[in-house]
Amino acid sequence: MFNALIEPLTIDFMQQALLMAVLLSVAAAVLSCLLVLRGWALMGDAISHAVLPGIVLAYATGIPIVIGAFVAGLFCSLATGYLTENSRLKEDTVMGVVFSGMFGLGVLLFSVFDIDVHLHEILFGDILGLSWSDVWKTGAIAAACCVVVLIKRRDLLVMAFDPQHAQSIGLPVRLLHYGLLVVLSVVIVAGLKAVGIILVISLLIAPGAIAHLLTDRFDVMLALAVLVSVLCAIAGVMASFFLDSAPAPTIVLALMIVFIVAFIFAPTHGLLVRYRLRKRAVEATTQLASRPVGKSASKTAN
Repeated sequence: MFNALIEPLTIDFMQQALLMAVLLSVAAAVLSCLLVLRGWALMGDAISHAVLPGIVLAYATGIPIVIGAFVAGLFCSLATGYLTENSRLKEDTVMGVVFSGMFGLGVLLFSVFDIDVHLHEILFGDILGLSWSDVWKTGAIAAACCVVVLIKRRDLLVMAFDPQHAQSIGLPVRLLHYGLLVVLSVVIVAGLKAVGIILVISLLIAPGAIAHLLTDRFDVMLALAVLVSVLCAIAGVMASFFLDSAPAPTIVLALMIVFIVAFIFAPTHGLLVRYRLRKRAVEATTQLASRPVGKSASKTAN
């Protein structure tokens, strides 16, 4: 039984997939906390879709796809920020217009250019087809992003909750804003080969959302997000081997299961806790309303 469980660890491509999943999950989880607190879930979705034209053009021109994807993602980030600041439209509206437009452009370019990559690999990744070079590149990118976010986490946290206060105390709000967008673009690019455009958004949102349900302290939230993300990544890759399923969707499914459990059973913000508190409030109100008026009045007078 034990030998059967550790069998995936003896296979080279499974070792690569596991290490890639862990490295990517750490970087995504750290960034996920800020995205959830900042309310930027749609921004991650926007950039992940917007990199498609950059990937297609990179394949067509022979340049590294990382460069093409990064340029496209950065363009989406900067365009969204510029249009939000210089129009009456809200940020979520601008993001919807920009990312859907760029995704449509990417699909059009994919049909125009004859490239030897299937669209399925771009959209959903191929974590089992990676090389050790891909793993080490992702590790370097993940480490750099984690270091940047952890060093500036206090400033980013203040900006996430109250940009006006952050500006009033002298923080470079604009630099932090666009810097966070750059880091987001880099992490998305790092996850393209592993989980693809569609599924990378789950890694960027679910860990932070789960941790936010479990704690109100930011440092604890970071630790919980990383722990949940890494465990789900390992569980997803291992389960995919025995279920003969794709690893990336299995990882996402594991995250969704943990999110549902946290949503129901979280000790402070869970559905059951809120139900009990609501029930107690109703019972207390009912008991207070059922007391005799005279008795209540005499107690009040005493």
